[in-house]
Amino acid sequence: MGIAETFKALSDPQRRELLTFLRDGRLNAGELAEKLNITPAALSYHLKLLKKADLIMEYKEKNFVYYELNTSVFDEMIMWMKQFGGNE
Repeated sequence: MGIAETFKALSDPQRRELLTFLRDGRLNAGELAEKLNITPAALSYHLKLLKKADLIMEYKEKNFVYYELNTSVFDEMIMWMKQFGGNE
């Protein structure tokens, strides 16, 4: 994961909304497309960028593909951003 890919993935409001949906647990592509009210092709594009940035993980179970947050990347981002914060 590179920091540029992470910020590129986070720059889009729909991708941020996808991450918000996944905060409560894993969902399959159909559930995500329905929640966002977007086409499967558009969802696929957003998921591809989120996977490239390692922000989400993909799991296959029978006929479904599930997605969930990769929380370790978020932990790394928080640590990286804290270095720019003020003294607490």
